[in-house]
Formats: sequence, structure tokens, C-alpha cells
Amino acid sequence: MKYLFLFVLALAGTGVSFAQSGSAKQVNWTYTSKKIAENTYEVRITAVINGDYHMYAQNAGIEGPVPTTLKYAANPLVTIDGKAKEVGKMVKKFESAWDGNVNYYEKKVEFVQTVKLKGKVKTNLSGKIEFMVCNESLCLPPSEIDFKVAIGG
Repeated sequence: MKYLFLFVLALAGTGVSFAQSGSAKQVNWTYTSKKIAENTYEVRITAVINGDYHMYAQNAGIEGPVPTTLKYAANPLVTIDGKAKEVGKMVKKFESAWDGNVNYYEKKVEFVQTVKLKGKVKTNLSGKIEFMVCNESLCLPPSEIDFKVAIGG
């Protein structure tokens, strides 16, 4: 039954994607970096979610909704230190569409990633963010966006 719902959702989302460009149309992203120690930086990837939509956490809670995923491009000058921490008010709620408890954010969430540089260099942390937004009546097709933030120097 869940797979039938996902199939119908995907078909419905195809039409919606032309009108709204998928989930990317409903989230505004910004990126900053700040030195926190010698050769160590904190990168903040901030999502501001429009209207009544919500965006799923990195751990969405169950199989079904697309969790937010950060994929970093390889850079020999940068070491990623652990997984990005989420800063925001997480909502944990039962959603009948997914037949289970899900984890998501409304309005705003920050993904905070610590990175270490190999020496005193200036470079970029870049990659892709995959995410999906839903509201009470529909889910938009998942989106993937590129990001790049300057670090070091």
C-alpha cells in the first residue's frame, strides 16, 4: 500500500514540478563559514522553508520520505569531521501518508558541519544537498542543489 501511495505521489508530483520546480522552489539556502580553531572551521548550511511546508531531517524516522542528505565533493585540502549537526526545532509526528513517525523541520533548520583544513590554505567546501518538502496536502518531488562555501585563508 505504501508503494502504491509513493507511485501515485510521484505521478502527481510530476505535474506539480512543472509549476513549482519541486522542493527547491520552497526552500532558500545560505552558506557561511567561521574559524573556530587552528585550521578548523564551522560551516553552516541554513535552510529557510517557505509557507506551510516542512523539510525532513537527515534521519527522517521511517522509510518513505526523502531525508535531507549532504554530499560533499572530494577536496584533498579538507577533512570532514563527523556528520553535520542539525540546529532547529525538530518536529516528531505521526504522518498517515507514511504510516509512521517522521522527523522534520518547519520554517528553518541549520546544518552545522565541522571541517579541518590541511594547513593554512584557502579553498571551498562544495557538494550537493538532496531534500524533499511536504505540507498537509501534498509532497513536492525531491530536489538536489549544488552548494559552495569558501573556507580558510
